Amino acid sequence: MVGYNQLTEYFLEVKNKGKMSTELDLKAIKELLDSAESKILQAKNLLFSSGMSEKAKNMDLKTDGKIIEGVFDGEKMVGPDGKGYQISANYASKSKLVTGDTLKLTILEDGSFVYKQIGPIKREKLIGVLEDAGEGKYIVSHQDKKYQVLPASVSYFKAQPGDQLAILVPEGAPTEWAAVENLIK
Repeated sequence: MVGYNQLTEYFLEVKNKGKMSTELDLKAIKELLDSAESKILQAKNLLFSSGMSEKAKNMDLKTDGKIIEGVFDGEKMVGPDGKGYQISANYASKSKLVTGDTLKLTILEDGSFVYKQIGPIKREKLIGVLEDAGEGKYIVSHQDKKYQVLPASVSYFKAQPGDQLAILVPEGAPTEWAAVENLIK
């Protein structure tokens, strides 16, 4: 492989000759540039992977903080003390959390909340029609039942009232909430 010094020497030699137009010169320049580009990518990959390894090591060491287990109620996690812990609507939507899912919340020393789904409940998939419930709220109607869905899910799928949605609800358990699985076109 050609290094930076060789590339510099070649360009100085070509400059001293006063010409750079032959086909051989252009091929040599292309090879030198390709080689340099490859070395730069290798260096960037080394930096990135060593940075990721260091980050992973630090994460493994961070086991301090308060840990609370609870159950998702459709909007938030309810802890064993009955207290509600707010969950990001984007996280709940992307994770397709369903009422009854068991979660673990780690509250870090800096006050950050880190959620992890540790016990998904059995799910049932239904198809319903999206309706605007007003005030930024949405429901999905399936047969004679209406389920609330998170507005973040509706935004993510760019769904509009009247669209059909595949939703997830807890199997065999009553709920007012559903998670959006997908938009059906």
